[in-house]
Amino acid sequence: MAATAIQELQDSFLSAIRKNQEITLDAVKVWVEAVESITPKVPYARLPLADLVPSAHHVVAGSFDFAEQVLASQRRFADDVLKLTAPLLPAWEPTAAPEGPQAAGEA
Repeated sequence: MAATAIQELQDSFLSAIRKNQEITLDAVKVWVEAVESITPKVPYARLPLADLVPSAHHVVAGSFDFAEQVLASQRRFADDVLKLTAPLLPAWEPTAAPEGPQAAGEA
């Protein structure tokens, strides 16, 4: 029962995030189109050593990959702490790890 209520809250929260992201993307698109229409086309300048600088896409992808690894490590640590401290809780019974998208890291 409580898990259903928690899942509903999580779904609502994620839905709100997605909606805000869509609104932000629409605003950025309008802004880019407006700026693009009033700025002159500037030729691409070749800077020395520019090929050594990673692309913005590469930086973002690398940052999120690292964040995923940190979060997965923290989850394993939290699970280990819960396993170790579970005998201190009343009516302790070992259970299997939760299943579903969150357990698989697909949230």
